Amino acid sequence: MTAWTIVCDFDGTVSIGDVTDVLLERFGAPGWEELETAWQMGEIGSRACLAGQVALLDASPAQLDAAIDSIALDPAFPAFVADARAAGVSLTVVSDGLDRAIRTLLQRYGLGDLPVVANHLERSGPRSWRLEFPHSNPACRAASGTCKCERAEGLRRQAPRVLLIGDGSSDFCVAGSADFVFAKHRLVAHCREHGYAHLPMHGFADARAALPRLLAGELLAQSHRFHQGT
Repeated sequence: MTAWTIVCDFDGTVSIGDVTDVLLERFGAPGWEELETAWQMGEIGSRACLAGQVALLDASPAQLDAAIDSIALDPAFPAFVADARAAGVSLTVVSDGLDRAIRTLLQRYGLGDLPVVANHLERSGPRSWRLEFPHSNPACRAASGTCKCERAEGLRRQAPRVLLIGDGSSDFCVAGSADFVFAKHRLVAHCREHGYAHLPMHGFADARAALPRLLAGELLAQSHRFHQGT
């Protein structure tokens, strides 16, 4: 058994920008922004927000897929996956986003064999869509469509330590149970505020440089020394 497994967010972490936001900005009927505001204010969970927003999409499959194809991934992500695999470390994409978009983009970058845990986008009419939640958890504290905490704990059967790579609020809960975090954007401040062992990163070029240090135990040792000294 390897020492580490990786739980990796997708939107804004692997992808350049948020895929769902791109689709809503192009094809969302009025009302999706109000749902976004309600979620940001904590009035609803992300599952309710996403379900309502996806129901407001007005796009044919061809239009939707063309918009997805316009989205780029972090150029260093394929090399990071290769580095992890070479070290015997598995990586699972665990996202509160849309499986159709994630799988399409990973396939385009030659990563179609990566395991993906995400919400399921289902066509419900010629131009209408619905979202299903095969990885939800009624006890999820964040009321997310995909419960990342539950998935991370399941992956501990593969390896005793979990590295989280993420960027935002959908990663806040699981950051508290991960053994280490490579953090972008708002997740950096969250990890600092709560004292979680983490390393800020701008992208996967930084993650590639840091991975050998994590696997060698250097980053955890530095984190422990920091917290003992504060």
